[in-house]
Amino acid sequence: MRLSWMPIWITDLTAAVTRLWRRFDWLPEWAVIGLVLLVFVGGGWLAHKLLFGILRRLVRKRDVFWRGVVERGRIKFRILMVLAAIGIGVTVSPMDPLPSAQIRSVLLFLGILTAGWLAAGVMDMWAVVYMRRFNIQTEDNLVARKHITQTRILQKVAKVVIALVTLGLALMTIAGFRQWGVSILASAGVVGIIAGFALQPVLTNLLAGIQIAMTQPIRIDDAVIVEGEWGTVEEITSTYVVVKLWDWRRMVLPLTHFIQKPFQNWTRETARLIGTAVLYVDYEAPIDRLRAELERICRESPLWDGDVVSLQVTDITDRVAQVRCLASGRNGAVVFDLRCDIREKMLAFMRDQCPEALPRDRLALERMTEGKGVTSR
Repeated sequence: MRLSWMPIWITDLTAAVTRLWRRFDWLPEWAVIGLVLLVFVGGGWLAHKLLFGILRRLVRKRDVFWRGVVERGRIKFRILMVLAAIGIGVTVSPMDPLPSAQIRSVLLFLGILTAGWLAAGVMDMWAVVYMRRFNIQTEDNLVARKHITQTRILQKVAKVVIALVTLGLALMTIAGFRQWGVSILASAGVVGIIAGFALQPVLTNLLAGIQIAMTQPIRIDDAVIVEGEWGTVEEITSTYVVVKLWDWRRMVLPLTHFIQKPFQNWTRETARLIGTAVLYVDYEAPIDRLRAELERICRESPLWDGDVVSLQVTDITDRVAQVRCLASGRNGAVVFDLRCDIREKMLAFMRDQCPEALPRDRLALERMTEGKGVTSR
């Protein structure tokens, strides 16, 4: 009667095991249960071996994605088949109904977790194969950075969603935790309003991650200025961004920071940049000589990309003139080094060959008006 809700073949198999046990009634119940489980687990193991042998032959000439899925899923699918074999074994064995139902409940819980693990593995394999199409090490890597950023963010968001759905479905199989599973699947928290508030930052960052993946204000390897620091985007997870600063420190920021606060992205559309080096020179500085020297420095520098070079007087104070040197480079790191090179060589030029360009203090002595002077005593 306890098997009336099960498929006919399970009921028939149970009856066959019972008839066989009656022929060997000298065996204790625990021994029969052990033998049944051993037979079914061994059968599941052999079925797994045969199935994956066939699958390997089928995908041998297919693309790397399908070959990778088969290899990554081999162990996980073996666990699923063993769990299913144990479930069938305890069902058809002469085990009492209550412990049999409890074991099946535990097996179902573990099976759902393993299925989620398998789905996450398939997602990882797809991401790896897709990102192999793009080479981020090339000079002009804008397209590669765009696709790799989208893939990594969506991969992490998808894995979080798979984990939540898997955990929710698994908890729904346990009577005492069924409401927790429903709450997780409904994104309403784990235990009511308190857990909902606790999950709010996580969900906010997940939504921010999806928005960043779609609109891409930042990408992997972007040169950015954030919180007053210059660095490159090293890693984007489902909740935070790691920025590698120029001195190799790491700044970790939540994803929402790049949605809610302003920042500078030096490589938003292209990796090329124009760098600025500001000099302060005397009023008598020969601007044409300084401009010619800047052009010579850039022509001889391997850091210059051959495009933009310019020198302009951008301001005049009560003591000096402000001169701005502009030069372009391939990317942010190269431009930073080019700016430092320009400052160093322009300073050396003014010191050694053009001293009249160096700022000086002046003291003007006016003749005293006739008829006025200092009376000596």
